[in-house]
Order: sequence, then C-alpha cells, then structure tokens
Amino acid sequence: MQLILGSSSASRRQILSEMGYKFTLLSADIDEKEIRKEKPEELVVALAHAKADAILEKMKNNGMMKGIVDSQETTLMITADQVVVHDGVIREKPSTSEEARKFIKGYSESHVATIGSVLVTNVKTGARKEGWDKAEVYFHKIPDEVVESLIEEGNVFYVAGGLLVEHPLTSPLVEAIVGTIDSVMGLPKALTEKLIKESLSEP
Repeated sequence: MQLILGSSSASRRQILSEMGYKFTLLSADIDEKEIRKEKPEELVVALAHAKADAILEKMKNNGMMKGIVDSQETTLMITADQVVVHDGVIREKPSTSEEARKFIKGYSESHVATIGSVLVTNVKTGARKEGWDKAEVYFHKIPDEVVESLIEEGNVFYVAGGLLVEHPLTSPLVEAIVGTIDSVMGLPKALTEKLIKESLSEP
C-alpha cells in the first residue's frame, strides 16, 4: 500500500509517523472560507472532501495519477480538517492579534471542544470513507503574559481557534482532556486506523 497525507500540518505528520506509516506529503490549496455549513461536524467533513478533490486534481495535472492507475498497489490518501467550538461558536484560525487574544482568554472561562474529520480516499477507485471525532479541553486560568507570548511567537495563527494544547507554555495549564490528545492535535489515531482498514478491505 502507498499512503499520501494530504496535509501541510506538522502535528498530523507527527501523528501518522507515530502510527508507523510511511507516506508522501501533498497539500491542498483551497479557500476554506468558501465552504460553509451550519454544523461543525458537517463543515469539517466537507472541508476534508474539498481538500481531497483539490489534491486529486493536482495529481491529474502533474501526471502522478497515471502511475497509480497502472500500479497493482493500492494508494490511499488521507485528508483531514478541524475546527474548534467554544460557547457554541465555530472558530477557525484567528486572523488578528485581537481575535487570537479573545479566543485564548476565553478558554480560561469555559471548556473548548475540537471537532476533527478524517477522510480516506482510494485514489484508483475513488471510494471514500469518512468520519469525525470530538474531544474537549479544560484549561486552568491562562495568564495574560502567556497569551501575549503565544501571540508574539505566532503559531496560534496557524491552528483552529488559536488552540495549542501541546505547547510548552500551555500544556502545564491543561486541567483535563476528554477524548484523546491526537484528536485534539488534528488526527484521531483510532478513527484514521479504522478508515484505512475499511478502505483496504474493499475489493
């Protein structure tokens, strides 16, 4: 089996490597803001499909598809997306310092949920298996100086809701996680494994 990870996320790369897989990286250039859904679960699944469509198009254009179609091997592609939900509102990546500050300070006041999708596409047959997973994170009070350090450093602008759980400044402030850390980080291992197995078991 050949595996493609359709993501530019460092944490997804890390998680898939931890699972023992070797894979090729390809990333999708889509305008995520163009896709709107009411429910977070529907939004993340729709975005994972849009990423898969964009990467398949890219593969057709650069000639990668021919080798896959001619090969006896199965090639699977994983795409994923994640949003953060806080106080009933879907949060994507913060676009300004003010927005990042408001998001992170809010996590001191009430718990935050991550909703993440995984989509496994059989590149040759086009068959797709999808699912989503949810986790909740409870923080202790996040001090203002931590908030400002995170904004200054800039990583918060690349993650949904500006939510960094595995960061040295924020991990000591996590009171509890309901669900798994890999789900919070953007690629739930159990769901990914299940969808890969389901995709491989189909003729």
